[in-house]
Amino acid sequence: MSTVKQSKHELLTETPIPKLVWKLAVPTIISMLVTGIYNTADTYFVGQISTEATAAVGLVFTVMAIIQSLGFFCGHGSGNCLSRLLGAGKKEEANEIAVTGFTLALIIGTVLAILGILFSDTLADFIGATENSRQHTVEYMQVILLGAPFMVGQFVINNQLRFQGSAMIAMAGLMVGAVINVGLDPLLIFVFHMGVRGAAVATVCGQITSFITLLIGFSRGGEIRYHMKNIHLNLHNLLEIANGGMPSLFRQGLAALSALLLNRFANLYGGDPAIAGMSIVTRILMLNVSVLIGFGQGYQPICSYNYGGGRYQRVREGFFYCLRWGTVMMTVAGALCFLGAPEIVSWFRDDPKVITIGIQALRWQSAVLPLMATGVLTNMMLQSCGKGVIASITSSARNGIFFIPLILILPRLFGLTGVEMTQAWADVFTFLLCVPVAWRELQKMNQHSLDRDCERYSK
Repeated sequence: MSTVKQSKHELLTETPIPKLVWKLAVPTIISMLVTGIYNTADTYFVGQISTEATAAVGLVFTVMAIIQSLGFFCGHGSGNCLSRLLGAGKKEEANEIAVTGFTLALIIGTVLAILGILFSDTLADFIGATENSRQHTVEYMQVILLGAPFMVGQFVINNQLRFQGSAMIAMAGLMVGAVINVGLDPLLIFVFHMGVRGAAVATVCGQITSFITLLIGFSRGGEIRYHMKNIHLNLHNLLEIANGGMPSLFRQGLAALSALLLNRFANLYGGDPAIAGMSIVTRILMLNVSVLIGFGQGYQPICSYNYGGGRYQRVREGFFYCLRWGTVMMTVAGALCFLGAPEIVSWFRDDPKVITIGIQALRWQSAVLPLMATGVLTNMMLQSCGKGVIASITSSARNGIFFIPLILILPRLFGLTGVEMTQAWADVFTFLLCVPVAWRELQKMNQHSLDRDCERYSK
């Protein structure tokens, strides 16, 4: 066994859970914050242009969410599988699933870029662009779509590195891109007077930089390598990727759908100021939840690797440890956002209408933020254990199963306030769903551990 393989095996199977969780979680938390900064930076700088420009960035978030969903589909699908394979000592199969997932991502990203640019005008109308924000929307979206292959590709490499336990390399790759993005935003928008197009160019430049950096890091720091000979887009590999990645596709894809519906109803009840206000709150929420998701992603390689090796007690211990700390972190974040809502929203845009709408929406969301820890960590545990069907259900809850009926009902009853409260109530119902689901799966693991112990002692 190689030194790298041995060290990674010992790291994931023998290191005490609290120490291991933080060792893997801190880099992934930073990585997710960096991803949030990509979007938040554009919202902040574009917010200095106009309310219509801010609305346009919020509208294009739907398109970016679709691109990200496919990146997570390929990245989590191949990453979950390769981690379980490595945990079971099957390195050759892990190599094959990794390069196949990466290749599939590049194909999907290229197709999205071509089709999206060709039909960008139609797409702008579909995602809810108003007469005032339409031009900004098309300009921003066309450039963003050019970066689709790099965006999808970087998510795949990043996740595959994480699932091998190489979280530091994954973090470094995203951080480089974020620095480029944030640095170019004010330069292109205000110095070169490129407006929203400049914000999009800055984002794409950051994504390309991250993609190249991660690809170099993968070739040097991962346990496996990409080789053309291992590309096998056969039914078995595609089904393995789909099983592990479908929950991510549902989660992110429904996030795109929920953003589309949210923008449409915001436009119906408040026009561009409502779209801008909800867009700002969405970005603020993403920044907070990115910490929770990063924490959960630090747990995922522990979960999948040990589950693949039959070490169920470590899976359970890691889940409960992350759940406690995740709830604490979200409680603190929720309190800060609730109390500081006026200052936070006004930092992005000085339009009184935007601020009023944003404050109410942010306070609704902040009040239930602590409940999200249960939903996010339950979904990540199920996904990492290969429970594709039930994981897809829990991942669909927040932005689909509960959100869609609520966004169709609440605004009709309460007007704009209904739009502002919809996501919060969807989070409450998601929490109520995930508690019994998580308990059932954890009890199964506990029984498996007891059965294995009895079998061992009987021998």
